[in-house]
Amino acid sequence: MHYSIVMAKLRGFEFWRISLKEASFVVAPMVDQSELAWRLLSRRHGAQLCYTPMLHAQVFVRDANYRRENLYNEVCEEDRPLITQFCANDPEVFLQAALLAQDYCDAIDLNLGCPQMIAKRGHYGVFLQDEWELLEKMVRLANEKLSVPVTCKIRVFEEIEKTVHYAQMLEKAGCQLLTVHGRTKDQKGAMTGIASWEHIKAVRKAVNIPVFANGNIQHLSDVKRCIQETGVQGVMSAEGNLHNPAVFEGRSPPVWEMAEEYLELVKQYPPCSLSYVRAHLFKLWHHTLQIHQDLREELAKVKTLECLADVSRRLRLRCQEEIARGKDLEETEGCLPFPHWICQPYVRPVPKEPVANGNSQGSEVKKTVCQKRALEVSDGSADTLSKNKQKKRSRNPNKNFCPKQRPKYIKCEQCGNPKGNKCVFNLCRGCCKKKAYKEVADCPSHGLRFKTKAEKRKAEKDETKEDSEKSSSSPQPIPDPSTALQEQAQLPL
Repeated sequence: MHYSIVMAKLRGFEFWRISLKEASFVVAPMVDQSELAWRLLSRRHGAQLCYTPMLHAQVFVRDANYRRENLYNEVCEEDRPLITQFCANDPEVFLQAALLAQDYCDAIDLNLGCPQMIAKRGHYGVFLQDEWELLEKMVRLANEKLSVPVTCKIRVFEEIEKTVHYAQMLEKAGCQLLTVHGRTKDQKGAMTGIASWEHIKAVRKAVNIPVFANGNIQHLSDVKRCIQETGVQGVMSAEGNLHNPAVFEGRSPPVWEMAEEYLELVKQYPPCSLSYVRAHLFKLWHHTLQIHQDLREELAKVKTLECLADVSRRLRLRCQEEIARGKDLEETEGCLPFPHWICQPYVRPVPKEPVANGNSQGSEVKKTVCQKRALEVSDGSADTLSKNKQKKRSRNPNKNFCPKQRPKYIKCEQCGNPKGNKCVFNLCRGCCKKKAYKEVADCPSHGLRFKTKAEKRKAEKDETKEDSEKSSSSPQPIPDPSTALQEQAQLPL
């Protein structure tokens, strides 16, 4: 594969000072959440640098529509400096994606921190953190061939020393800026816990490139304290930013102020997926929706941007009515530091630890907390069904969840999925469609009419051909000269 020679580019602290304008307040890359409208909202309220949502390098390379929808169509002068983040596990694919994106951003970031199950299945994100040889090759190749710097976002190991060696390896490979999320691979969901600033501080001291810290950022005071304690160049916020886009301003505005401004930006910079907008409104109105459950359900169901905006407007009116009535805040808010209509962080409840017996050791208690819950043998009764299955049963009382009593489906001969009951080929719909198309056949069971449509087209074509032949072969009548003379004689003088 041939690559063009790349001109000299800014590196390390020079890159941070000139290209990133010494950015200290950073909005994190968030899947389906850090889209253009949200980035612009965050920039208006103090953010100095934003990342795109995590993009799949392989899809970005092969799908032009994916490139347009997720990067090319979001080009905006106000939206700089900007770093594009990719997840990848192949050096060549990562490089190809980065080459396609480098003209639209100030740097390319490699995601080495995503801990979700989808990252585990796709083998990317934090699940590459033990494959140092592969990561070294990916970063080195990108650093050599790109015209913009390559950066990385990582999670820490439990051992500080191993985390430091990991960061130094990436720096040596060519990483020009490192974002360190101070949580381990297993700290997610209910087990998120507190991020370790000690790990971040150790990395900052050990490398000679700019470092951003990520984790435990809920207020502007946290940002300042983190910079002071760790010595990092900047602080990245994800959940804190989602619940309060003005976190870097040090303000906690009314929720409707942020919601209405965001919705205006969505209208100004279309298209924006409705699912993104809905998710942002759920985050912004999180505390209020715990009280107004009816509007929570409506927000989840509406299908248009106008309807989402209407639900947000009605939430604002209800909050303003509460303010006008001077409703007792303690009764309404519970343990929230501010009234529920004020932008404020959401703190996950700490998971309950099991009580150890007198003979149990501390290590055994820890093991009990971390180990997976054993699967329960379900006979389909309501007592052993999960909440999700109980909801399904409430909608359909006859639904059966017992594996032994479930109807056994006949498998498709090609792929193993359940076949159509009356399929003429004894296949599932996907395989049937391919076969019917190839053989120009019909399958009434799956609603496929390739043969019928082909015959109809042929009949129409034959009919058109016959009409044209008739019109061309039929002789034109020859006018009679005597008749023409008689007609002229009858004309008035």
